[in-house]
Amino acid sequence: MTPPPRLVPQAGLSVWSGAALTPADWMLPIGVEATAELVAALAALDGRLPAGPGDAALPRLAPMLHAVAGRLEHGRGFVLLRGLDLERLPGAAAEAALLLLGAHLGTSLPQDAAGGLVGRLASPGAGAASVPRFHADPADAVMLLCLRQRREGGAVTLVSAPALHNALLRSDRAALAALHAGLPHRNGEGAPAQMPVFSTASGSFVGRYDREALFEPALEPAQLRALAALDAAAALPGQALTLALHAGDLLLYNPHLVWKQVVAGEAPADAVAARAMLRLWLATPGSRALPESFGAVFGTTAAGAPRGGVPQAEGLVGG
Repeated sequence: MTPPPRLVPQAGLSVWSGAALTPADWMLPIGVEATAELVAALAALDGRLPAGPGDAALPRLAPMLHAVAGRLEHGRGFVLLRGLDLERLPGAAAEAALLLLGAHLGTSLPQDAAGGLVGRLASPGAGAASVPRFHADPADAVMLLCLRQRREGGAVTLVSAPALHNALLRSDRAALAALHAGLPHRNGEGAPAQMPVFSTASGSFVGRYDREALFEPALEPAQLRALAALDAAAALPGQALTLALHAGDLLLYNPHLVWKQVVAGEAPADAVAARAMLRLWLATPGSRALPESFGAVFGTTAAGAPRGGVPQAEGLVGG
């Protein structure tokens, strides 16, 4: 029999509350030189996709991106780069710039069955839920480039998974224990995969909460109560951080530490007023190990391995 998990508090910069942070804690301004460097690097690539950082040097941006990688894995788990001039990166150039920046951080992952690497996100439709749930992307890092922001609503809300773990440790240890145990997740046509919401692998904390992927009919009453307690902890005043992104903002976060939700409103009648973002999923060389059960999503769970993304005909990236 597997012994029950040892419930201990998490510590470090990854444990934060939105109310305690200031922009200086998460925002890095980048000047016009950064955009000029990207434009020059894209011209040198001449339409080729970068396979790695050596394909297109970024003398100014590379040291900053190295620092960003450290913040994602060992810091608060998210960073906002502000100041890209999208007028110099029109149309497909914005996608190419995102792929180039991603190549300096890790390996881009497919986001659809056809192998597309860049996802396009728009404003939620009129039928979208008024209070979307936090979810987890199948990646070690997520990059969101804001192309256009709607005039009202559409903000991005982030929450610290280790901070929620600690909140439940204080308020509801039974709920926390249930979330450390495996919960049933949909697994194609096979039996549900059992994966925890909170776990530790090789000494590193891992959080993964994807409510839409849970196989609700198999959830036991105690598990439903635990999930309700988790949602309530995330909704406490001051717990989450809501960011109003501007065009040219690049948000990066580690979904093993930081969970995201998009606050939906009614879809704008004018398409020009809608939000538009580009998304990149990355497997990063400095990533933490994952629990073995996460192989159902990531293919492989070894630290630093290429893993995650949408399954392709030949299997997961890390498979």
